[in-house]
Amino acid sequence: MATLINVFTVEPENQQKLVDMLTEATEKTMKKIDGFVSANIHKSQDGKRVVNYAQWQSADAFAAMRDDPKAQEHMKPIMEIAAADFHLYEVVDTFES
Repeated sequence: MATLINVFTVEPENQQKLVDMLTEATEKTMKKIDGFVSANIHKSQDGKRVVNYAQWQSADAFAAMRDDPKAQEHMKPIMEIAAADFHLYEVVDTFES
């Protein structure tokens, strides 16, 4: 499993637009790409950040998504309104109540 944590920095007036764009990209494209497991989109209370926490079956599946023309089509306008800082992580532990 590969976990993507992507922190987008955005102007507060564009935060909801970015959330909507990420939601649309996930619904229309990402969910249909082989290796997709899940995605969670979070927005900061100060309006300046949006975080996409997504899981892929493997780092190779994530890399294949990044090369997918349909995924690139969605990401291009997103990158016009936000700066992204993304990294892949390994889940070490999970806690629930």
